Amino acid sequence: MFSSSAMERRRRSPCAAVVMAAVAMLAVMPAFPGVAADLSAGYYSSSCPKLESIVRYEVSRKINETVVTIPAVLRLFFHDCLVTGCDASALISSPNDDAEKDAPDNMSLAGDGFDTVNRVKTAVEKACPGVVSCADILALAARDVVSLASGPWWSVELGRLDGLVSKASDVDGKLPGPDMRVTKLAAVFDKHGLSMRDMVALSGAHTVGFAHCTRFTGRLYNYSAGEQTDPSMNKDYAAQLMEACPRDVGKTIAVNMDPVSPIVFDNVYYSNLVNGLGLFTSDQVLYTDGASRRTVEEFAVNQTAFFDAFVSSMVRLGRLGVKAGKDGEVRRDCTAFNH
Repeated sequence: MFSSSAMERRRRSPCAAVVMAAVAMLAVMPAFPGVAADLSAGYYSSSCPKLESIVRYEVSRKINETVVTIPAVLRLFFHDCLVTGCDASALISSPNDDAEKDAPDNMSLAGDGFDTVNRVKTAVEKACPGVVSCADILALAARDVVSLASGPWWSVELGRLDGLVSKASDVDGKLPGPDMRVTKLAAVFDKHGLSMRDMVALSGAHTVGFAHCTRFTGRLYNYSAGEQTDPSMNKDYAAQLMEACPRDVGKTIAVNMDPVSPIVFDNVYYSNLVNGLGLFTSDQVLYTDGASRRTVEEFAVNQTAFFDAFVSSMVRLGRLGVKAGKDGEVRRDCTAFNH
């Protein structure tokens, strides 16, 4: 079912864990303020015709250096869009440590995600200075890490501007947590117009990446008065996790989110849930709760259905809180506002 070699322990801190996000559908009231922008796949066809090839080349180079790039970029995209919209506000570095990236819920965002976007921006600026926003670069990079990991490819809508505000205080309470049950998860997603099916599809991003042990050891030790370990967890899987993550585990130790195919974007995540191999509570409850179980079962046996649903949700996610006009700018440096 799974091998011990897949339970790779990592002593660096790149682990992208919670890769879940809410999506706003255009048919509902936008969750975030901002001027409506006309997004289109061909937005830069004249001003920066080689944009997509530049992005893919740089993303591919980064993945060849470390596969952590894949979940790191995906998680960065989700965390950016969910807080104040897809405006690259999560990329801002503040000398006062009060930007979005400094919020407690964002402290575990892997540096490889930020590095990827900054590398791409440097290359794009050489070809098309002052033309392409960091928000659009992040959206393209998120698509490319999925595609390069054997996942689906889709046409990315472009034309976003970079936001003018980035505050750590905006992050609190905006991101789903690893211990959430379906009812809470559904409430977080529903306020952005996202259905249960979409929530399950976006959760499939956990088919790649790693998670720090401290994020889930509550499921392994002293789970409840009558159970040491969460009974919904496969016993053999729990035993391997206990070996990798002892009670006194350090904060930097991590394991694969998907113990079967951790660096391939596929539907194995859902098969894992059926077999009790969900790492977080927020993963496993998607199968144990009847409200979402049928979708998990569908995706577990039909990768095409999963890919189609994931792409649809990612496109809508990319429309969330898009900035235009005086509400945004094209940053020269993704880590700093132009002013």
